[in-house]
Amino acid sequence: MAFRNVTHFFVEFGDCDPAQIVFYPNFLRWMDAAGHRYFHALGVPPWQLRPERAHDLIIGTPIVDVHARFIAPATYGDRIEIETTIAEWRGKSFVMEHVIRRDATLLVEGREVRVFARRHPVDPARIQAVDAPASIRERWERSTG
Repeated sequence: MAFRNVTHFFVEFGDCDPAQIVFYPNFLRWMDAAGHRYFHALGVPPWQLRPERAHDLIIGTPIVDVHARFIAPATYGDRIEIETTIAEWRGKSFVMEHVIRRDATLLVEGREVRVFARRHPVDPARIQAVDAPASIRERWERSTG
């Protein structure tokens, strides 16, 4: 079974639109935060603090594709949780899935494709996708039992 992490959020007044429901980009912001917390729960330090960064030069995991299916609204005062997992590993990318709930009510299903990235060796204004670090894959595999 894949490693899963659950992150909790409280919907603030400023997270809502004039209709008093969560403004949809906030779900994407929370999914992004849940993704970072997923790696933290695996024991992976923030990208800039990884000791291996001196060798692999990885600066993060930018999104190259994102999908969200909005099922039910959330509003100010709601407590929501995001269950996050890596559903698929690819060579230089991985698929992260998020399920957002308020209690037992399914609110949003999200899917991100992310790449491991470093600065491009010829043009530092660009980034370059690189293979997933073995240390992170191995940590994930050990956590899946």
